Amino acid sequence: MEGASLVSYTVGNEKLCQITSEAARELSRLLQDSDKAGGALRIAVVGGGCSGLQYQMDLVDRLREKDILVEAAGVRLVVDPKSALFLAGSILDYSDDLQNRGFVVKNPNASSHCSCGKSFSV
Repeated sequence: MEGASLVSYTVGNEKLCQITSEAARELSRLLQDSDKAGGALRIAVVGGGCSGLQYQMDLVDRLREKDILVEAAGVRLVVDPKSALFLAGSILDYSDDLQNRGFVVKNPNASSHCSCGKSFSV
């Protein structure tokens, strides 16, 4: 991963976020297709949505200062320290459901979700 030696980052583990085999398989495919084979999925928790917080995901090939890097199931996740507070103990899954296709975060810290499932509150 580019930039890993140039910035100060922390190595995390699956206590922060586990990755299912389905999510790992899809993430690996997406990274290959986007020419970011050595990259990662960045997960951030940002304000927004009908419940107050929502997930923002992006494929990246660089780390930022103070990022937390989780390597599991043959893929990498990158989380900023603030988002890590909301994500601790989560599971990243992938849904191939026709109406809700994509990555799904199963978050034990969420006290409620909106009806569309795209935002949450703690």
